[in-house]
Amino acid sequence: MMGGTTLNRFIADFEGFSVEEKEYAFDLGRKQLIEAKRESLAKRAREASANLRRGRVKQGTVRDLYKDLEG
Repeated sequence: MMGGTTLNRFIADFEGFSVEEKEYAFDLGRKQLIEAKRESLAKRAREASANLRRGRVKQGTVRDLYKDLEG
């Protein structure tokens, strides 16, 4: 995670960029965010698969879910 001082410095530097540089930086940041989300989702999918293999997952209907939540 970026520290406050580092982020403030980045923002100050960003203000001095040309329009083309700002577009490039924005596009690069957007792509990195998409990749980070993709990696997070893949990690969660691996965890879910592991939990399923280990028998840590309940299966049932929506009604079963409500019963579990109420109980």
